[in-house]
Amino acid sequence: MATPEACAAILWRDAGKAAKAAEALKITATDLLHMGVIDEILPEPLGGAHRAPLEAGKSLKSGILRQLDRLATLAPAELQADRYAKFRRMGVFAESSADG
Repeated sequence: MATPEACAAILWRDAGKAAKAAEALKITATDLLHMGVIDEILPEPLGGAHRAPLEAGKSLKSGILRQLDRLATLAPAELQADRYAKFRRMGVFAESSADG
C-alpha cells in the first residue's frame, strides 16, 4: 500500500494533498477506529507530538494503561477470540458508492 503522500502525488500530482488521500483511502484515525483496527484515538498536544514529546508520552502512557486495564478484565479465551476477530476484520474489503 502506498503512503498518503505517494497516493496524493500519483492522483493529484501534489503530495501536499496527503490528508485528502488518507481520507479517500479510509486510513484516518476515525476510519480505523470505526473499522475496529485501533482501540482508541489519543489526543495529540497542540502543535503535534514532536513539539511536546513529554505531553505526548503522558497521553500514550495513559492510553496504554487504560487499554491494559480493559484487557486484564477478559478471560484468556475471550481475549483470544477478540484478538482473532480483530485481525480477521483487518483484511475485509468493502466497496462504497462514489456518492460517499
